[in-house]
Amino acid sequence: MNHVRNAHSAEEYSMTSTTLIVGAGFAGSVVARELADAGRKVHIIDRRPHIAGNAFDEADAHGVLVHRYGPHIFHTNSEKVWAFLSRFTEWCPYEHRVLGVVDGRHYPFPINRDTLNQLYGLDLDETGAAAFFERVREPREPVRSSEDVVLNSVGRDLYEKFFLNYTRKQWGMEPSQLKAGVAARIPVRTNSDDRYFTDTFQAMPLHGYTRMFEAMLDHPNITVETGVDFADVDRTAFGHVVYTGPIDAYFGHRFGALPYRSLRFEHEHLPGVAQFQPVGTVNYPNDHAYTRITEFKHLTGQPHTGTSIVREYPQAEGDPYYPIPSDANEALFKRYQALADAEPGVTFVGRLAEYRYYNMDQVVGAALAAAGKLLTQQSAR
Repeated sequence: MNHVRNAHSAEEYSMTSTTLIVGAGFAGSVVARELADAGRKVHIIDRRPHIAGNAFDEADAHGVLVHRYGPHIFHTNSEKVWAFLSRFTEWCPYEHRVLGVVDGRHYPFPINRDTLNQLYGLDLDETGAAAFFERVREPREPVRSSEDVVLNSVGRDLYEKFFLNYTRKQWGMEPSQLKAGVAARIPVRTNSDDRYFTDTFQAMPLHGYTRMFEAMLDHPNITVETGVDFADVDRTAFGHVVYTGPIDAYFGHRFGALPYRSLRFEHEHLPGVAQFQPVGTVNYPNDHAYTRITEFKHLTGQPHTGTSIVREYPQAEGDPYYPIPSDANEALFKRYQALADAEPGVTFVGRLAEYRYYNMDQVVGAALAAAGKLLTQQSAR
């Protein structure tokens, strides 16, 4: 990419009209492009040796395009988000499907009518499936936790087969300790729709996420520096800072560290195997230390004589991936948010800066809103 550079002195960016953006993932890159299109000069840094954040993809040693930080499946109902990203990529239509393994057998997930029929040897239609859920559900009022959400929807047996142990592995917590919003992301269906998402727009960037980010950041008003830590940058050389990293780290963990869940990825190439599993992702709620296996050729449609997969092992230590949604963590975040609101010359945006379990399209939407607000403030001066 023309505007990626490896080293700069702060003096090169001494004009206070330049905005420093910390993080070259979705949040930082979208803000960078919006500011650049409005005529603002932007310098974006990332501590990793590449752009695209956790969406970074590249060909592995065998030529298969893989997502280095786990599968990223793009979906959105927002025409605005779709139109913005479509400026920087063509799309390959893709609807994600997931199977859950219970007692050695594969079942459609999220749970739908076919899941019930296959698991219990039934022959339910939609009305019958609705009646089944109504019969087995354990009403919870009020619904406060993820456990409440699932038991209220599908009852105890399905909860224990598909959710309980997966949640324990993924979050290192009991479902009763997690806020309701975590489980509420996963629908329950009375029909046979086996798509994981039902959004209007579902597709993968035709040439990969990294190529899309390269196009997004390819602008004469944008310079990019990778392998640079925010702590090593003279921020006084810049007129404004857009920060997309962990909000607690920005403030030196003044009130203690916000808990995040991390992941370890085990990539493997299987030569001579045309297809390893029947769908893009297979969940293992009750078996193994990993939560799921994703096979990338399903996602990209790439032809290859072999296939590449990744296993995901949740862990407490490592790069922060998921803010952990609990009441205690939300209360701690609010203390940091109060500091952020009072911090002059800094915009906080993104999953880590806002301590929110955002999907990709939600990050893009938040970044577009933040950029619009920043441009309005700057124009008013």
